[in-house]
Amino acid sequence: MKIAVVGLGYVGLSNAVLLAQNNKVVGVDLDPSKVEKLNSKISPIFDRDITKFLQTKALDIRATTDLASAVSGSDFTIISTPTDYDENSQYFDTKSVETVIGETIKISPDTTIIIKSTIPIGFTHELRSRFGSQKIIFSPEFLREGQALHDNLYPSRIIIGAKNKEAKKFAELLQQGALKDDVTVKFTGSKEAEAIKLFANNYLAMRVSFFNEVDTFAMSKGLSSEEIIAGVSADPRIGDHYNNPSFGYGGYCLPKDTKQLLANFNAIPQNIFSAIVQSNTTRMEFLAQSILKKQPKTVGIYRLAMKTDSDNFRQSAVFGIIDRLLKANVNIVIYEPEMKEQRYDIEIEASLEKFCKEADLILANRMAQELREVVHKVFTRDIFKRD
Repeated sequence: MKIAVVGLGYVGLSNAVLLAQNNKVVGVDLDPSKVEKLNSKISPIFDRDITKFLQTKALDIRATTDLASAVSGSDFTIISTPTDYDENSQYFDTKSVETVIGETIKISPDTTIIIKSTIPIGFTHELRSRFGSQKIIFSPEFLREGQALHDNLYPSRIIIGAKNKEAKKFAELLQQGALKDDVTVKFTGSKEAEAIKLFANNYLAMRVSFFNEVDTFAMSKGLSSEEIIAGVSADPRIGDHYNNPSFGYGGYCLPKDTKQLLANFNAIPQNIFSAIVQSNTTRMEFLAQSILKKQPKTVGIYRLAMKTDSDNFRQSAVFGIIDRLLKANVNIVIYEPEMKEQRYDIEIEASLEKFCKEADLILANRMAQELREVVHKVFTRDIFKRD
């Protein structure tokens, strides 16, 4: 089959590579550098499995900036463009998704459109009415940055927000590309599929917030976070996973998805979802105050990405710490070799050795081997040394 994938970020590229094992895939992106890299079999994002597949597998994949040539005659068009949360409208910015759908239907009216971008509850139903098509389907993605292809090769589940023949065919294509046997597949209504995505990410954000607040309590009382969390997590109903304290939840999905679900609640009674959003702010404020009490002369920020093996800085919790330290007029230096454009008027030190010498306190959301010689300077809540 011919499949177009619009948007070559973590979601789009991992789906493109997965499906290119057995289909003809054309990736589309506005960024010419991403297109050039993919056509040269180089991954434009950090993902070891994607890099390996591009170099070693016989994939039928190419990339272009031309939407028309990609979607023309395609059986499926997958949309994975960004949908950032707009604080003013309290709604995802879905303009890119709507634009691509409108243009795709004009160019190739018979293609089945699969939305992989995260969207508000009820959005797909609205699009079907607006464009007069039942071949617009939402299928949420559940993946981790840096391990996106792995999570598509070994999916926890496949959710398709439709029950028609096109939905079943797309599920078959995902199963065909996966390496995991007996993948759980659920066909749901479109609104239910949208809700599954948002509620799942809110649960994960809640779990991050829970263990961060356990850590806040332990820090405040002089207790061992490691011992408390390990003891709590020994209960199999809780589990010893997704429990490592951090500067807060961040990344592309959790900050925006928590706010969007809260907005979707509107007049519906709730307490938990407001608390999840507020908890992240509280955590950052507590940690910033804990750092300021140490009265550092120069604070070094070791890496801006949320976790190990990631090159994504979007909505990283460390920015919340930086903002608060800047307001307190703290001198800051940043070590981030992947930083391509400066976000703050702050010194960016390219040399790790000079960075470590200049900073008398180093903030690291996740500990790294290269900091082992200056561990006495490091402030981290990475209790278990894992993401």
